[in-house]
Amino acid sequence: MKKKPYQVVYEDNHLLIVNKDPGILVQGDRTGDTTLLDVLKDYVKEKYNKPGEVFLGLVHRLDRPVSGLVVFARTSKALERMNEIFRKRQVQKTYWAVVRHKPPKDADKLINWLIKDEQKNQVTVYDYEVPNSQKAELSYRILGKINEHYLLEVNPITGRPHQIRSQLAHMGSPIRGDVKYGYDRAVADKKIYLHARRLYFIHPVKQAGAPDRPIICKAGLPNDPFWEEFLDLDDENYKDKNMDFTFE
Repeated sequence: MKKKPYQVVYEDNHLLIVNKDPGILVQGDRTGDTTLLDVLKDYVKEKYNKPGEVFLGLVHRLDRPVSGLVVFARTSKALERMNEIFRKRQVQKTYWAVVRHKPPKDADKLINWLIKDEQKNQVTVYDYEVPNSQKAELSYRILGKINEHYLLEVNPITGRPHQIRSQLAHMGSPIRGDVKYGYDRAVADKKIYLHARRLYFIHPVKQAGAPDRPIICKAGLPNDPFWEEFLDLDDENYKDKNMDFTFE
């Protein structure tokens, strides 16, 4: 039996949050390859014995070689409200990234401007605003070092395409395996060592008379001996950290 390319992390009547494996597309592109969205529609259809077309809305995306948490909405109401939560940055997203070159500072906030070449599917990073560019902000800190590689905790403030990959590379610390953004060689299965580790937000659908429901999800690392070396560096003190810039 073929292994599923995801693990369900959270599920209710309105939301489905999964931990995706590296290598699977989240939504369709010109390759025509099977997508996570298609696979999960089949999952919902089978689990709940739903006739006809299944509604499943994609709230945000992860690049194909990236692993970790992806949020889907099971109702149109949840999709509309989750889109608003992400648009207003009322969500804390935490990524893990493995790099070989130590960043200039142990912790910092990066502000750049990005332009994406749609044909090449690649972003160019600038230190100043240029025509047609989008401002990109993130904060990072070094969690530790193992075997000549550094584990970074990254909190994107904006949500631009290839933002973490391109900004870390521009800083001089490309992500392991990410040859598109300056790493010197690819790794097995064309994956890169960027993982959407945690999500924190308030559930988009309130229950009558009930308080807000915080949703805190954490994605286990891919089944990869290299990743597993870094587990000892995890820091569980994250719930209230850095929330100033996400809740307005």
